[in-house]
Amino acid sequence: MSTAVSPGPSSTTSANDHPQGIAPLRAGQGHEFFWRRLHSLTGIIPVGAFLFEHILISNATAINGATAYAHQVRFLGSLPFVLGLELLGIWLPIAFHALYGFYIWYRGRANLISYPWMGNWMYSLQRWSGAIAFAYIIWHTYTMRFTGVDLHEVPGASFGKVQHELFVTPLFLFYVIGLVAASWHFAYGIWLFCAKWGITVGERARQKFLYICIAFFFLLSAVGLASMTKFRSTPQQCTDQPCADQIEQAK
Repeated sequence: MSTAVSPGPSSTTSANDHPQGIAPLRAGQGHEFFWRRLHSLTGIIPVGAFLFEHILISNATAINGATAYAHQVRFLGSLPFVLGLELLGIWLPIAFHALYGFYIWYRGRANLISYPWMGNWMYSLQRWSGAIAFAYIIWHTYTMRFTGVDLHEVPGASFGKVQHELFVTPLFLFYVIGLVAASWHFAYGIWLFCAKWGITVGERARQKFLYICIAFFFLLSAVGLASMTKFRSTPQQCTDQPCADQIEQAK
C-alpha cells in the first residue's frame, strides 16, 4: 500500500523540489507528522505483510489444486482469535491506511500537465492504484467473508467459492485489474518507504532498489495471475454447505 507523503497546500515544498518527487518525512509538523508516519508504517506492516501472504502464500496454494487451497483456508481459519486478528491486523489497518491516503491525496498537488516529470506521474499512479486496490479489497473481503457459505466453517467450499466469482468474465477482469493495482501499490510503496525513511540513501541506491521493487511487482502479479488461471481452468467445485467430499479431502 502507499507510503508516499505529499506536502499539504500550506507547505512551501512540493514534490517537484525533490529527486523523483520524493520529499522526506520531516519532524516539527505536530500531530500530522505522527499520522503520516503511522500511515507510512501501516503500508508495510501489517497491510503490506498481509498482501504478501495473501498473494504469494495463501492464493498461490490454489496452483496445487482445490485440496491444497482448502488446507490453507482451514489453517488460517483455525488460528486462535482469528476474528480479532482479522479486525486488528487487517481490516482496521487497511481502513486507516486507505482513508488517510485519500486525505493525503486530497491535500496533495501533482502537476501532470504543467510539470510532467516522473515524480508527478508516479505520485498519481500510486494514488490511483491505491484507490483501485481499496475498491478491490472491499469487494473481495465482502464476498469471501460475509456472503454465502462461511469458509471458516466449511473450508472445503473455498476453492469453489472463488471460482464462482472468477467464472464471471466482468468480475474476472475486475480481479485482474485489482490484483495488478494492489501489486504495484505495494511494490512501489516499499520503494517510497525506504526512500522517505532514509533506508536507501542517494540517487544511485534508490535507482537500484527501484529495479528490485519493479521486479517484485511483476512477481506478485505473475503469481496472482497464475492462481486466477488455475481457478478458471479447473472444473467447478462445490460451493454449497456442507461440501462433504472436499471437507473430507481437506482433513
